[in-house]
Formats: sequence, structure tokens, C-alpha cells
Amino acid sequence: MSSRPPVLVCDDEPQILRALRVILRDAGYEALLASTGEEALDLAAVRNPEAAIIDLVLPDIDGVEVCRRLREWGEMPIIVLSAVGDEDAKVRALAAGADDYVTKPFGPRELIARLQAVLRRSGGEPEGAVIEADGLVLDLAARSVRLHGSEVHLTPKEFDLLRVLARNRGRLMTHRELLTTVWGAGYGEDTQVLRAHVANLRRKIEPATGPRYIKTDPGVGYRFAA
Repeated sequence: MSSRPPVLVCDDEPQILRALRVILRDAGYEALLASTGEEALDLAAVRNPEAAIIDLVLPDIDGVEVCRRLREWGEMPIIVLSAVGDEDAKVRALAAGADDYVTKPFGPRELIARLQAVLRRSGGEPEGAVIEADGLVLDLAARSVRLHGSEVHLTPKEFDLLRVLARNRGRLMTHRELLTTVWGAGYGEDTQVLRAHVANLRRKIEPATGPRYIKTDPGVGYRFAA
């Protein structure tokens, strides 16, 4: 049996499966290939992969249902593949437990970077950690932020929002996920509150040339990109 970390790949297009097998092999992973959702679930049960890459459009059960059933079994990182502009399907997949998505057509480097990011995060971030990213330093225990050595004064909610994003660095977080985590379940639809706080954060930490730390995925959410 291969000593490479196994990654489940589910797509009904043979050319995509072949491409992903090569991309993953070159990056040091073993691809476990499935062309249907049920086949993917069977492979996951037998081989216990370290991560999964699932297409949202499958010939039997859809990718959202595959994500939901995989998530019932455990915390394996899941990336979904989606068509351009299919925002509703992306949101449904993220709500079902997917950790991130990549839009077709995708570049090999982007896919492997997203895969490595979700695998790194699967171990979690200690609550007392200090997170550093390109000159920005968050001390989670002290609730302090410094930018290139200078203290940045944030409101409590701004700090909470930045902390949630930074602790999930690289992961796309939906509007609803951020709102319910930072403000509570009653704020799940209040995207104006979220946009206002993101705008305030950007004024305090982002360079004038444009966002470096907080990236927008239009219509879906935000990710801490550094």
C-alpha cells in the first residue's frame, strides 16, 4: 500500500479524474478515485482518506449530500469543485460541512495550496496562540493586534471577527458562519453588519493598495488570506 497521504477524489468526468490523479501524485499524495457519490462514500469508509475533493455535480447523489454524509463520520477536510457562478451550490456545500471550494477550471497550484491549507487547519489553532501574518500579529490571549510593530485599536467585535478569520486562515467562511459565530444565531442574515465591520477592519489593517489580509469571495463570504 502507498505511504503517500490518501486523498479521496470524486468527479464523473474521466479527464478531470486523470488530471487530479497526476496533480496529487506530483504533490506527494495518493488519489483515491471515484466517479459517483456512492463509490466515494464506499472508498471513504474503507480507506479513511486524510482529505476529500468532491465535485458538486455527480450522476447519482449530488456533491452536497456527499459532503453532508462525510461530515457525519468525522472532521476530514473537504474541498468541493464547482462551476463558475454557481454561488448557491457553493453556499449549500459549505453549510453541509465543506471547508473550501475551487472553481472549475482550476490551476494545479491553487488546488494544492487549498488542500494543504485545509490539512494544516485540521489540527486546530490553540486558543492562546499568537498568529503572525505578513506584519500583522494577533495575540489571542491578550486580545491585542499589532501591525508592523504598532498597536492597532480594535473594538471587541472587530477583534472577534479578525480572530475567527485568522484562526481559519485560508478557509472560506460564509457570511452566515461569520455572523452566527461572532454575533450569534439571531444575526445569521444581517450581512450589512458584517460588511460594515469588515470595512472598518480593512481601514485599520489593510494597505492603501488594497486588501492583503481579508479577501472577499463575492456572494459567499471572506477568507483570511495571508
